[in-house]
Amino acid sequence: MAIKVLVVDDSALMRALLTEIISGAEDLEVVGAAPDPIAAREMIKALNPDVLTLDVEMPRMDGLDFLERLMRLRPMPVIMISSFTAAGSEVTLRALELGAVDYLAKPQAGNPAVLQGYADDIRDKIRAASGARLKAAPRSAVAPAPTPSPAEFSPRLLNEMVIGIGASTGGTEAIKDVLVALPAQMPPIVMVQHMPETFTPSFARRLDGLSRLTVVEAQGGERLKPGMAYLAPGHSHMRVRKVAGGCVLELSQDEPVNRHRPAADVLFQSMAEQLGRRAIGMILTGMGKDGARGLLAMRQAGAWNIGQDQATCVVYGMPREAADIGALDEVAGLHAIAPGVLARLRKMEKGRTDNTSATPP
Repeated sequence: MAIKVLVVDDSALMRALLTEIISGAEDLEVVGAAPDPIAAREMIKALNPDVLTLDVEMPRMDGLDFLERLMRLRPMPVIMISSFTAAGSEVTLRALELGAVDYLAKPQAGNPAVLQGYADDIRDKIRAASGARLKAAPRSAVAPAPTPSPAEFSPRLLNEMVIGIGASTGGTEAIKDVLVALPAQMPPIVMVQHMPETFTPSFARRLDGLSRLTVVEAQGGERLKPGMAYLAPGHSHMRVRKVAGGCVLELSQDEPVNRHRPAADVLFQSMAEQLGRRAIGMILTGMGKDGARGLLAMRQAGAWNIGQDQATCVVYGMPREAADIGALDEVAGLHAIAPGVLARLRKMEKGRTDNTSATPP
């Protein structure tokens, strides 16, 4: 049975273009196209769509206001279709907080190859959204950060370990939930979230304001420091390179991997090669398989990896792929991942202390 899609956009041209793109797949069906949220509300009742594509700026009711009401009264998978500008990124991040599953830029008619790539992306996102895990109530824009368990690690551990995170669909909220549950004193954290380059500065600022860690968008060339989290910019792959006395970050615009740049596999592969057992890998909710092979290389090099479980993923794609190939040491619910990482670090700290105590003078 085809996935039923309702398109909501005030532009007749955009409604027609999205309808043509989505209907081009045999397993997708556009059951209606609404010019505003008021009309969409009636179409939802009459047509019972499986997935909604939603514009942000529309007459009669703002897209975010409509989304908030929808997720409270009639939760359903929503994909935001908006302009990828600095202002648009802030609005889209707010939409994800309210419960939207995913987002995409408005398509641009013109280059057939670009339009075909866009068509593939939106169709894949609709398929993933149709099976996404939803929350019945909108999430708070600024959730109070829980107080993490005290964690006092030695300077040596803080400086020699690196934690890597990979995520995609649903990852903006998942990464936030993990970071706010961590103490300020942590080994450096490096992160890949699949998102456009106009979004990553806003996302880094948002995480920095919510967590105890200092979160920045990576610029390339930085020396990794404890208490810092570095987000890969949306235009470049990110790698870790070991140097005397620590590690530095390198950015590149090499070809996309797994259709993504940045790609989690690129980051994780560099951690496997450069850090070995001095690394921890983390894979969170996301569509596709990016990160699985890199995590496997990390585990084979001696790293310890943890993945989000199916029950708490918005889309159980990336963690499932990693689990299926044996790349994970542990699988846990979202709110157990930060405690799991802290427990692992404490175990490593204790093991080092025990070994030191056992060493004869």
